[in-house]
Amino acid sequence: MRQFVSFGEGLPQWSSPISHAVVVDNMCYLSGQLALDSEGHYVSGSPAQEARLAFDNLFRALKAAGFEPSDLVFVDIAFTDLAAVPEVNEVFAELFEAGRRPARTIYQVAALPFGGQIKVMGVAIRESRPGHVQ
Repeated sequence: MRQFVSFGEGLPQWSSPISHAVVVDNMCYLSGQLALDSEGHYVSGSPAQEARLAFDNLFRALKAAGFEPSDLVFVDIAFTDLAAVPEVNEVFAELFEAGRRPARTIYQVAALPFGGQIKVMGVAIRESRPGHVQ
């Protein structure tokens, strides 16, 4: 059974015909998130500020799909400039507990929508929790 998550509290409203997340059984596949406010407007800032907002949006999509940030097993981060990696690494270290950080890829792209600097996406797996119906 599949669940398509297009709307949720605080999620950016997109004009693109896509879902924020798709849940298949105990897995959640998350679309790329940018530094967008809930109206879908790009919020320009430092790489760290954009990464925080992009991760906030990723976490909102997780919540709307019934998952938690601790369920993330893989995160993909696209940068328009790899010089921002150390700054974003600090954000990543703040968001994810040492010893329980998801696997990750990083790479540089020529451009991102809205002129963004950072895009994050991921995959989460929900482990069985007492009282949780899958």
